[in-house]
Amino acid sequence: MTAHEPALRLGAFLSILGAMALWEVLAPRRVLAVSKRVRWANNLGLVVLNSVLLRLAFPLAGTGMAALASERGWGLLNNLGAPYWVAVLASIVALDLAIYFQHVMFHAIPALWRLHRMHHADRDFDVTTGARFHPLEIALSMLIKFAAIVVIGAPALAVMVFEVLLNASAMFNHGNVGLPASLDRALRWLLVTPDMHRVHHSIEDDETNSNFGFNLPWWDRIFGTYRDQPRAGHERMVIGIRSFQDPKWCSWLPGMLAIPFRGRVEGYAINRRSWKNSDATAPIFQRDD
Repeated sequence: MTAHEPALRLGAFLSILGAMALWEVLAPRRVLAVSKRVRWANNLGLVVLNSVLLRLAFPLAGTGMAALASERGWGLLNNLGAPYWVAVLASIVALDLAIYFQHVMFHAIPALWRLHRMHHADRDFDVTTGARFHPLEIALSMLIKFAAIVVIGAPALAVMVFEVLLNASAMFNHGNVGLPASLDRALRWLLVTPDMHRVHHSIEDDETNSNFGFNLPWWDRIFGTYRDQPRAGHERMVIGIRSFQDPKWCSWLPGMLAIPFRGRVEGYAINRRSWKNSDATAPIFQRDD
């Protein structure tokens, strides 16, 4: 299973990327603010860079860590003796919950928000945004995922299925597409839809600090971080971060990689949960004391 994981993940990635790209061409939800050619070249260039660095830094993938944990008897499920199918399903749900808390943490801690800002600095929201993460964030996320796999005692199959689902859902819910309102409302009880996650990429702080889920939508409802719609509506809402509107920072790879090292982050990003109707020149990093 471990030997075939890279090919399976790559095949799933390319298939979903192609399907979503076609959907965006045929029925785009929003008019893009930046040249699609520029954004795609740099966002996908980042994917290639991250893939190479990840293989060099972490030759042991998540399924490999799961196999090691099983061999050594590490983790809760490896010591409970639960039926295999129960362990697989429970692990997928538990890993998704861990990713939710990780996402909240990357908004709540200033040093981690520095890394995560690159993802939010994209001035548009489409399928490539779902794969746009700083290499340092990717590396830290991998370490957190390893820890979660070991603590849970997740089977290798569960980890592989979760990785494929996570990649697929990230591209789906970042798509520049829309669903009929009735279908969107129904799907939000089962998975995160593009309209649900788009709110999270709003330039407004209180909207950014909502809808943290990637796969399952339940965690936002349970923990009080769910927001139904953006105030300005999906067609008129502004995407991105106020302090990174210049294309050299938000659309070109060298500037994107430099974002964590620019400016000051004062206070905790997660504290900005209430809305202030301030103009676009107001400081973005402002505490709601």
